[in-house]
Amino acid sequence: MRPLSARKSAILSVLDVGTSKIVCLIARLQPMEASTTLRGRTHHCRVLGIAHQQSRGIKGGAIVDLDEAEKAIRLAVDAAERMAKVQVESVIVNMAGGRLGANHYSAKINVSGRPVAESDLHRVREAAARGAARGGRAVLHALPNGYTLDAMNGVDDPRGMIGDELGAAMHVVSSDESAARNLMLAIERCHLDIEALVAAPYASGLSTLVDDEKELGATVVDLGGGTTTLGVFHGGALTHVDGFAIGGRHVTNDVASGLTIRHSDAERLKALYGSCISTASDEREILAIAEVGEEPDQAHHVPKSRLTKIIRPRVEEILELARDRLKTAGVGSPASHRFVLTGGGSQLTGIADTARRILSPQVRIGRPLGVQGLPESAKNPAFAASVGLLIYPQFAGAEHFEPRRSGGLQATGTDNYLLRVGRWLRESF
Repeated sequence: MRPLSARKSAILSVLDVGTSKIVCLIARLQPMEASTTLRGRTHHCRVLGIAHQQSRGIKGGAIVDLDEAEKAIRLAVDAAERMAKVQVESVIVNMAGGRLGANHYSAKINVSGRPVAESDLHRVREAAARGAARGGRAVLHALPNGYTLDAMNGVDDPRGMIGDELGAAMHVVSSDESAARNLMLAIERCHLDIEALVAAPYASGLSTLVDDEKELGATVVDLGGGTTTLGVFHGGALTHVDGFAIGGRHVTNDVASGLTIRHSDAERLKALYGSCISTASDEREILAIAEVGEEPDQAHHVPKSRLTKIIRPRVEEILELARDRLKTAGVGSPASHRFVLTGGGSQLTGIADTARRILSPQVRIGRPLGVQGLPESAKNPAFAASVGLLIYPQFAGAEHFEPRRSGGLQATGTDNYLLRVGRWLRESF
C-alpha cells in the first residue's frame, strides 16, 4: 500500500480474519510528535469502531467455506461501521495461514562511480526481489535488510554516496498463493477493496514490541486459534517468519475429547480454568461438567488437575515445535532470544512459565501498545494482530513494491475491463 504521509490524518479500516474470530477495527490516525519508546510510529491511533464475530468457514487460517466466511466478514464489518458511523470501502487484512515462510535474496548493480540516486535504490531492490517470484507463492512483504557499496557493508541509506557497485539484501515473506487468493475473494465478495495483505506475526510484532526489543532482538510467538506464527525481529527489522497449523483450537479439541463434553463447554472450561502448570490446590478444586448427551442437571464432577493434565501436553508440543522450527531456520539458539507471547492462546494461566522452561528465560506476554479508544475487553493479547494492522501503514514505506499487473493475486473473478484500464492508466502515467 502507499506509505502514510507523516503530516496527514487518515481514517483506516482493518480486518483480522482468524480461525476463532474475525475482527474489524476502524480508527483515526493523526500525526504525532516523535516517541522515545515507539520511535518508528508517526501517528496516534484512536479506535472509532470495533466489532468481532465468531469465525465460520475458516480452518487453520485458510478459507474452507467461501459463503460462510463471507457472512461472518459482513457481520463484523457492518457492526464496526455502525459503531464508527463510517462506511468502509477498503481494508488492510492479515494473513495467518497459507504456510507462511521467508527467504533472503540479494543483488548488485553497477552505479559507475556516481552518487547513488533514488532510482538506483529502486533498481537494486527490484533485482533482489526478482528472485522471489516462485510459482504457487504470493509475496506479502519485500523488506530491504541493508545495502553494500563496493567493499562497505551495513549501509543503511546509500543515497548521495559515491561508489561503483551497489548491493541490496532483501527479506521476502510469502504464503501459498491459493490461500491468499481465496481470502481476498471472500473479502471482495463483501464489496471491499484490499489495501494490503500483512503477515500476522509482522502485525503482532508492530503492536507489541518496543523499539529496544526490535533492535536487540526478539521473537514474537502469536498463538492463534488455528495457527501459531513466529516473527523474528533484529536490528529494528523483521528478519524471519514462520508458522504452522496448530493453535488454541487444538487445545479445546483435546479438552472436549478427554472429558467427553461439547466443544462449547470445552472452550468455556479452557477460558475460565485452563492452566499449563499444576498447583497443590488442583486436586481439591472440583469442576462440574456435563458429558455429551447428558442434561445440564446431570453434571458430574472432576478435579481441576485432570483438565491441566489434558492442556499441558498440547501447549508444550506447540512451544517445542516453535523452538525446533527456529533452530532449523538457523536464526540462532532460541535459549538466547527474548520471546514475546501474544494471541488468544497466550492468555492461558502459566503459559509464560512453561515457555521459560522450553524456549528461553526471557519471556513476557505481549499486549497492544500505544493505541487509544480500545475497550477494556480488547486490551489483551488476542487483539495484538488486529491493532498491528492499524500500525502497519506507518511502516509500509520501508517495503519494496512491484507495480500491480494482471494475473497474480488479482485474478479473483472481479478483474473486469474497467479495472484493467484503470490499472493501466495508473501504471503508465
